[in-house]
Amino acid sequence: MDEAIRKTILSLLDDNRTMTIATLRPDGWPQATTVGYANEGLTLYFLCGLDSQKAANLARDDRVSLAIEADTPQVMDIKGLSMAAHAKAVTDPAEVEKAGRLLLARYPPQVGAPPTPPAADIRIFRVEPAVISVLDYAKGFGHTDLVRC
Repeated sequence: MDEAIRKTILSLLDDNRTMTIATLRPDGWPQATTVGYANEGLTLYFLCGLDSQKAANLARDDRVSLAIEADTPQVMDIKGLSMAAHAKAVTDPAEVEKAGRLLLARYPPQVGAPPTPPAADIRIFRVEPAVISVLDYAKGFGHTDLVRC
């Protein structure tokens, strides 16, 4: 992966806290929802309710598509990324703890930490990218760089 593109990807991941993630419903239609996330490099973590539609969708098919973008008032300043990835439930207690710390760190006390649901009611997922598309209008209207991971 080109170092400049890697830095752009990491900057977008580090500078934002929410993503829109699409999972596949049983009828084949995608279901897109917004979730908070944390990342460690290119690996992302998010949590959802244990009995949520997202968790059920991912139990059947771990493929996801997601989008992260920074809000900007000027169209030619649009910068973001989309990712084709696999989302796996985190079951290792040490990784669950690490992911929990990463997620909580995204919401420092001055911002107001989100309420922490009981561990028995949530599932944490690790998202590993397969393909990343980096959108940067500063390089031209609709310009994207495609990166295979």
